[in-house]
Amino acid sequence: MVLEHIFPEDWLERKGRYAFILGVIYSVIGILIASVLFPGDPALVAVAFTSMLLLPELYKIFSIEERRESVEQRVSIRALWRDDMDIVRIYIFLFLGILLVYSMGTILMPEMQANTLFREQLEIRFGQGFSGQAILSSGLFFDLLSNNFMVMIACFILALLTGDGAIFLITWNASVWGTIFGLTAKGAGMFSGKSAFLYFGLIMLIVFPHMMLEAICYFLAAISGSVISKDVILEEFASHRFWEVFGFNLYLFLFAIIFLLLGALVETFVLENVSLYGDIIRMSMQAIGG
Repeated sequence: MVLEHIFPEDWLERKGRYAFILGVIYSVIGILIASVLFPGDPALVAVAFTSMLLLPELYKIFSIEERRESVEQRVSIRALWRDDMDIVRIYIFLFLGILLVYSMGTILMPEMQANTLFREQLEIRFGQGFSGQAILSSGLFFDLLSNNFMVMIACFILALLTGDGAIFLITWNASVWGTIFGLTAKGAGMFSGKSAFLYFGLIMLIVFPHMMLEAICYFLAAISGSVISKDVILEEFASHRFWEVFGFNLYLFLFAIIFLLLGALVETFVLENVSLYGDIIRMSMQAIGG
């Protein structure tokens, strides 16, 4: 792939914020390619193309970490944690870049075009499909927890089996949340006569804490599964080093569960107590006939 050779190998690792730009560029390219090649149903294809473009970059990052670990005489929990947090930061910026593209696309495009281009994502708004909760839910803690738990497990298993395959689910969730946030802001703006961008900003202020808690949960699960998968190949099975790395990444998965619980708690509180959030959703529903 040509694009992966444009940037230095450690480009994302040194400048994690550049991952945001990469998320924006690759998601735009993915959407454009999917809309041209599959105009009838481009939604999932766009996510697939975006994930394919991101995979080589993520592979380079994981390769750097593998080479560092291979030359270390002893596994340092502190060093492993620092390296994994660097990867979490990269995932966060990629995620936010993709989310912004889908949000702005939904707001700026004509309604019919957006409905076609993001059809699969918009179906999640009405409780169909598989994704972390974005805006609309029952507000019950255990409903939120069970749905997000399934996404976390799927990220872990995909990463465990394929190494980096969880990027598809992470990209999918970013596209779903971005599309629904954009649609909600657009609908509220149409209903009230105010700017959709104003409502988008309000939505992001309200949902950002629990959105990022849930997203970090998925990132940690993906990193845990990916590193365990590569550890089986790189390290001598059942060696002391093998169990050190394996045990640390199980702890990483436990941290993912903690973030999952915190995210569900915060989202439950927001849905049940932030009246402005509910007002924006109701205005959006009335405007678009939801």
